[in-house]
Amino acid sequence: MKKLLTILLVLALSLTLCCGLVACNKNNTEVKVGLICLHGESSTYDKNFIDAFKAGCKAKGVELVIKTDIHETNECYETAEDLVDQGCNIIFADSFGHEAFLYQAAQEHKDVTFAHATGTTAHTKKLDNFVNAFASIYEGRYLAGVAAGLKLSEMEAAGQITAKNLDENGAIIIGYVGAYTYAEVISGYTSWYLGVKAGYTGDRDITMKVQFTGTWYNETDEKSAAEALIDAGAALISQHADSMGAPTACENAGVPNVSYNGSTATACPNTFIVSSRINWQVYCEYLIDTVRAGKKVDTDWTGTIDDNSVVLTDLGTAAAANTQTRINEVKAQLANGSLKVFDCSKFTVNGQHLTSYMADVDTDANYTPDTEVIKTANGVTYFAESEFRSAPYFDIRIDGIVLLNEKF
Repeated sequence: MKKLLTILLVLALSLTLCCGLVACNKNNTEVKVGLICLHGESSTYDKNFIDAFKAGCKAKGVELVIKTDIHETNECYETAEDLVDQGCNIIFADSFGHEAFLYQAAQEHKDVTFAHATGTTAHTKKLDNFVNAFASIYEGRYLAGVAAGLKLSEMEAAGQITAKNLDENGAIIIGYVGAYTYAEVISGYTSWYLGVKAGYTGDRDITMKVQFTGTWYNETDEKSAAEALIDAGAALISQHADSMGAPTACENAGVPNVSYNGSTATACPNTFIVSSRINWQVYCEYLIDTVRAGKKVDTDWTGTIDDNSVVLTDLGTAAAANTQTRINEVKAQLANGSLKVFDCSKFTVNGQHLTSYMADVDTDANYTPDTEVIKTANGVTYFAESEFRSAPYFDIRIDGIVLLNEKF
């Protein structure tokens, strides 16, 4: 009998040790990540994702498979299928146009987590294994705009703003190269413009001209758009397009530039001011930790300045004196909520301040406005971007911004 009890005790201890070694629960899922990118590392947008996922997977000790130059066609679905076949149980796609194809794959592979940047389908479809993520990058663009406004003030004080840089009303002209007339781009250029106005300390008004390219990545078209803006008198330029086209045009013309998704200081040493970007490493590590623990990934995740998902690069040599100090002050105000980027008292639409606005948050085929997005907090009435959905929905055309083309 003693012998039998001893054997049973040994077996029990062995089972306990085994469970401890292999985490005998759901909280130790093996993870392998697949990343689908619209372009390769020549695109500042895609490089930002690639660098972030490499760093995040390395930090978590996870294998990463990267697929680049994947078009917004059925090629995305086929690539997702290939990644599933390779054993990836987290698959992330970085472009808005990948969404429908990734969703198709998600419906067919319920044991794989499919994540997507900037989309809206996860928010409305509520498929457990299909999720979306973005960050409050409009706050980063606002901070970059503050840096640009300080630069305009420095240029004006130095006599570098000439008649060519003024419109018919005496306002200083700045420029912006945009890809499409999507809410994401409108939110981005509007927040940057408001940041410029906040950073500028002179007495003139500021007008911004926007030139669209109709593509996320085309170096020739983006360079041509920037050159057209320079010819139109833009004293300073930023962009929401993914190549080096606009920064190169600015460097060639000696026009200060605020880039996007990464520093262009090496290629544009004389004109680079700063760049904002989403730090996707934060989300990558969150995805890995959550799937590994057997937990549910947030359906519609929004990164913030507070969690280091929205960051600025180091300042370039073209930045004005005391820029970093001012950025730190404004960043603190954004973080504590005392400053709202889309403060309705800071802009007008057809001469009027907004008191109400229905936005298309729960996107349908007709883009029907469905949600009141004007809120008041701490005495500030503001457009609540990214509070009802992570993907941007600010699509308002405010006064002071002139669209040079609108077909996109």
